[in-house]
Amino acid sequence: MQLRAKIGMLATAVLVVAGLVYGFMPRALPVDIAEVKRAPLTVTVEEEGKTRVSERYLVSAPVAGYVRRIDLKAGDAVAKGQVLALIEPARAVALDPRTRAQAQAQASGAQAALAVAQENARAAAAAEQLAQQERTRAESLQQSNFLSAQALDTARTAETRARAARQAADHTVRVARFELELARAAVANANRLQAGGAVERFQVRAPVAARVLRLLHESEGAVAAGQPLVEIGNPDSLEVEVEVLSTHAVKITPGSRVILDRWGGEEAVEGRVRVVEPSGFTKISALGVEEQRVRVIVDFASPREAWQRLGDGYRVEARFVLWAGDDVLQLPTSALFRHGNGWAVFAVEGGHARLTPVETGQRAGLATQLRSGLAAGARVVSHPDDTLGDGARVKLR
Repeated sequence: MQLRAKIGMLATAVLVVAGLVYGFMPRALPVDIAEVKRAPLTVTVEEEGKTRVSERYLVSAPVAGYVRRIDLKAGDAVAKGQVLALIEPARAVALDPRTRAQAQAQASGAQAALAVAQENARAAAAAEQLAQQERTRAESLQQSNFLSAQALDTARTAETRARAARQAADHTVRVARFELELARAAVANANRLQAGGAVERFQVRAPVAARVLRLLHESEGAVAAGQPLVEIGNPDSLEVEVEVLSTHAVKITPGSRVILDRWGGEEAVEGRVRVVEPSGFTKISALGVEEQRVRVIVDFASPREAWQRLGDGYRVEARFVLWAGDDVLQLPTSALFRHGNGWAVFAVEGGHARLTPVETGQRAGLATQLRSGLAAGARVVSHPDDTLGDGARVKLR
């Protein structure tokens, strides 16, 4: 009985000790584990952009007046030289009684000015004729030595002045006649409009063969000189305008590959950078932060059939390819953390986390190139936290 009691006590003590050891042993920390692997890696810069027609023309009213309703619709094809809009004289100016009275008064004033100019011209012609006679008489007297050479020169100078005065008077008559014609035309136009007659219309024509992109003034109404009427362009000359951060723009070069996706089509579209504009601008982000942006123009590299459903002003997502590799040793970027002046990861070996310094290369968002420190197939903790230390026991979460 004593032996059995001793064996029971010993067994109880062993169980207590085992329980204490188990209770105070460090527990394995649940972690997410990822594998170092070889796979393609692409470093990109992603920004939102929009399409635009590069060959676009903004047709404006060349004169002020009253434009008739434009019958064109967005998407209609127009030929070179086709009439886009008709502009009539401003109706308020043409039909206003005060304006008509002023036009008639100006015509009467122009008629009187012409009469004055004609009388002055006749007086100048008479003065020129008298100067010619004086010069002829002076030459005859000078040949007979009854007149000095100085007096002859004075007579010739007077004739030259009289001829110039007569020519100036003739020009004044021409100017007065033109002003009279202008005033009469204004009166005739006002009278024709008042009587309900046809009006002269100015035709605004298309500069090139294209399609209507937007109607900026569809209904009839008064327009000012230079006011936009119609915007036309060639939809086949479509390009993409992307505003990128200036820190990213310095990494993008003309000819760089661009992937255009999330535009509504089933497949992504290829593009090439044509221009990185040399001048930037300040833009306020959605968070209210000032950003320096640069416009990058992208041409489509895919066939027209791949993006034919895109139009002017459509939204696209542009991914600029800065670097690409087909067989790159890589690991999740979330597994990296700072260690001294470099980077390190927790490699999982035999159920324990081992602090392992590594050398990294290119970064592509969620994945980072691994140059040294680990080989393909190694397992690492993908999201290490402050509770994890070198040699700690870990288990898959």
